[in-house]
Amino acid sequence: MIKPTTAYGQRTIDLLHERGVDLKDIADLVIYLQKDYIKDLSPEMALHSVQTVLNKREVQNAVITGVQLDIAAEHHSLMEPLQTIVERDEGLYGVDETMALSIVDLYSSIGFTNYGYIDRTKPGILAKLNAHEPGIIHTFLDDLVGAIAAAGAARLAHDDAGEQDTPFK
Repeated sequence: MIKPTTAYGQRTIDLLHERGVDLKDIADLVIYLQKDYIKDLSPEMALHSVQTVLNKREVQNAVITGVQLDIAAEHHSLMEPLQTIVERDEGLYGVDETMALSIVDLYSSIGFTNYGYIDRTKPGILAKLNAHEPGIIHTFLDDLVGAIAAAGAARLAHDDAGEQDTPFK
């Protein structure tokens, strides 16, 4: 298990927990994305990849910012029209996805394709975060969690020895 490298990293993980997201939930999404591609992918490997992604300051910044915006919207602290846009998780807003893309960009094109797929299918914790329950706003968090999983899956794909140095015919 990788520990956060800074107090800032630990605060990021604490915020995820406070919002109902366990790192194992994100690791489960990594497995969902990579189970058909990486032989012998274990929950421990997936969790390690998630923790590695979460140790990046850019990821921590995105999570802390997104969670704060979700919480501010729950407290009706945003100015209009932003308050209504975030409350409704309006499809044309796109800033939540843009923040998520800053995370997946760390692991190139496979990160983008992983994110697009998981954002569309919304498996596991993403379905719960996207449920739009009254008084609970996860406009940013659902996209950020999906992006962390997509980046974790892309990181594993990049490190997969089965995909590296394949002999040419």
